[in-house]
Amino acid sequence: MNRAEREAAVRRIMDRTVPSVPPELYGEAVRRGGRMLRRRRAARCLMWLLLIAASVAFLVWALTVQPWVEPPSDTTPPLTDW
Repeated sequence: MNRAEREAAVRRIMDRTVPSVPPELYGEAVRRGGRMLRRRRAARCLMWLLLIAASVAFLVWALTVQPWVEPPSDTTPPLTDW
């Protein structure tokens, strides 16, 4: 098949009438689509909740441990009687 024949075949397929869809199929598709949207929304909310919880946990840890503060030196004795 050359390009012109393929284009003609595609045009014939596209020019056909739209097949009728069984009515019970529409209801099933709407039900499944709604369920899929609810699951995606719940998953998105759960991910945001986990992100916020992790952020709060990190903030609390950072404020209590203060990793930016230099630990006291234990290798040299304190200077006295100067």
